[in-house]
Amino acid sequence: MNPSGSPSAASNWSEESPPRRVSGTVWHPAREWLEEDEEEEDMDYEPESEITEDRDEDEDEGQDEDEDEDGEASNGLRHILHYNGWRGGTLGDEDEDDDEFGFLRYSRRSRRSGAENLPKVPSDEGTELMGSGDFGENPYYVDLLKKRKKTLATKIMWRELGVDVSGRQRLAVQSTAQDLIPGSAADKIIHYDSRCYSGQFSDDGNFFFCCAQDFKVRMYDTSNPFEWKYYKTVDYPFGQWTITDASLSPDNKFLAYTSIRNIVCLAPTDPADQSDPAVLDLSSGRVGRGFYESSHAGIWSIRFSGDGREIVAGKSDNSVIVYDIETRQSVLRLQKHEDDVNAVCFGDKSSPHILYSGSDDSTIRVWDRRSMGDGREAGVFIGHTEGITYVDSKGDGRYVLSNGKDQTMKLWDLRKMTTTAKFADIDVNSYTTGYDYRFEPYPEDYYEPHPHDCSVVTFRGHRVLKTLIRCHFSPPGSTNSRYIYTGSEDGKVYVYNLDATLAGTIDVGLATLNSRPRDPDIFTTAYEIRSRSGEMLWRTCVRDASWHPNAPVLAATSWNGWGLSTGTCSLHSWNDGAADDEGTPSIGKSYDSKLNYLPDFNQYKEKSVRSRPVRRSPLDEELAYELW
Repeated sequence: MNPSGSPSAASNWSEESPPRRVSGTVWHPAREWLEEDEEEEDMDYEPESEITEDRDEDEDEGQDEDEDEDGEASNGLRHILHYNGWRGGTLGDEDEDDDEFGFLRYSRRSRRSGAENLPKVPSDEGTELMGSGDFGENPYYVDLLKKRKKTLATKIMWRELGVDVSGRQRLAVQSTAQDLIPGSAADKIIHYDSRCYSGQFSDDGNFFFCCAQDFKVRMYDTSNPFEWKYYKTVDYPFGQWTITDASLSPDNKFLAYTSIRNIVCLAPTDPADQSDPAVLDLSSGRVGRGFYESSHAGIWSIRFSGDGREIVAGKSDNSVIVYDIETRQSVLRLQKHEDDVNAVCFGDKSSPHILYSGSDDSTIRVWDRRSMGDGREAGVFIGHTEGITYVDSKGDGRYVLSNGKDQTMKLWDLRKMTTTAKFADIDVNSYTTGYDYRFEPYPEDYYEPHPHDCSVVTFRGHRVLKTLIRCHFSPPGSTNSRYIYTGSEDGKVYVYNLDATLAGTIDVGLATLNSRPRDPDIFTTAYEIRSRSGEMLWRTCVRDASWHPNAPVLAATSWNGWGLSTGTCSLHSWNDGAADDEGTPSIGKSYDSKLNYLPDFNQYKEKSVRSRPVRRSPLDEELAYELW
């Protein structure tokens, strides 16, 4: 989506909100066209149109409207140059000897902070949490006789013998699988012809859904987590750009999914039920004594309540909506955020009263529906210096997790939130920079601790770029609630200990590299061209990941392929570091969205592996990885 709302240049933009400041707010790619007349809104939207179209028009806009105070080319022009394979506008390359593209460089005000202000690792607060019992077994527990940590084999032996399974020792038995982090080798690679935006297991692990940019949601039977079965596909008929989010009802009977519209589709998951999905209109409703109307806003995030009766939605008009499914009307509208609400969730499954909402205004608001006489939030989580991309609740009514465009993930404790009285005296806009997270890498010297940070632990190392990358708590069944994990723009899933140290990584990019042939029409759907020559390279951005609740299996949902033009859902399991196994079918094989084997894809990958070029220095690390 471009600033003018032109559909012909739509493929140049992702669906999320780049924080380019306009009139004191963060500009959102959907904001302008969402506010257009309904006649224009009803026109067909073509997100896959050629990126070279209307370039002259965009360049004029970039010169007239997208110049900063120093006269430097800002996001509009840099974006156009970026898609021609130029390195102009790359941050942090001032020291490189690159005269050919030097005239395209631009500078940015450096912050005063440095490496000495980075969060302490390991975190003292996180270390205390790791020993509290709220997040798995203490990893430093040792066998008192042998003065070492019990091995997996020892734990399994005691479990099989039925020894030490009462009282406190039962916790140790439950933690048998705590150290079984899935590996990088992919059991299966499921390919889609468009980018994948989200994918999650059901709470019982018997169901998995995957949302793609072609406005389809595919569902799979995962009752056997190692051998999936294709289940069903549902469509979103009113799509704008992509399916932004989906949520499964607690009983697994219904799937709610939406796009950059006010419409939520509610489809039955039963494959025998081919009826059209129910349409839930979140554009208008009655609250208290009055009506409100917001027909041009889009939805970025939705979640079912624990009882399955309500849906909470975060919208582009800065609002949070609670919708009653039975009565088909909105029952609550919250509008205290100053920018788009990118993420919402309920506090726990047993009660619908506590809500969390994360916004591009860099705050997470805590809402208690039992005490909202004045319409204010119960409290605020402050600490991110850029917009929030995702919010997840541990489900215990206490701990909350968030990802931010400032390249950090933060753990919050509900008891330590900032009060509304204190928040009223804080100007959050003065602590954010508004860099364009879709195309620019976040400079190291940009990190600056927020002076009002009330988070418990800060996690760094992954990249929150290009899209609204998601983060989650690891499940209690298969991990003993031991970790938190997140996708990343560099093609990996990062698994962190609670003390902010890295427990492991799952390299999705390496596992899927060259796993499908080049499409001759790929340029029309490419998101980026990374090489200096303009050659299309294989890239991976893990947007979402889901850890199976009962098995050491993780599904990674990614933008994946040549120029990030397609998508994959890759299945990774714990295999003790083995590169292959003796089972059938062989691991790492490619399948289509209905789990049909793709011999052409697999033959192409085998051929490309044999013909890989040898790494040679002094290529920089990122370019070497791309060539490899």
